[in-house]
Amino acid sequence: MFAIVRTGGKQYRVAAGDKIVVEKIEGDAGASITLGDVLLAGEGSDLKSVDGLTVSAEILAQGRGDKVIVFKKRRRHNYRRRNGHRQYHTVLKITAIGGEQGEKKAAAKKAPAKKAAAPEAAPAAAEA
Repeated sequence: MFAIVRTGGKQYRVAAGDKIVVEKIEGDAGASITLGDVLLAGEGSDLKSVDGLTVSAEILAQGRGDKVIVFKKRRRHNYRRRNGHRQYHTVLKITAIGGEQGEKKAAAKKAPAKKAAAPEAAPAAAEA
């Protein structure tokens, strides 16, 4: 099963066991997090509803990316500026797709429907 999740303004296609590098997410190495912004889920060509679906992940490492050189120049004006930038990132390992939160919501919706049907049947039996 795979899912498309959005984090840090980018979208990632993930499956259980995948390792991805995303924009910085708060947390220490070894902590588990849930990615709740799931856009699409499915298996093969079969797509599923994403209502309440979550993706569980474990933080493997916090780090910084490669240095990007920012060089500004205006010709014939003796203007040159050189700066470097290293973006912070987080390495995640996807542990599960369709976490327990999605299952609990589905069970909670079914349970009240059964309880509502039972009281209606009881007064009808009492009147007869």
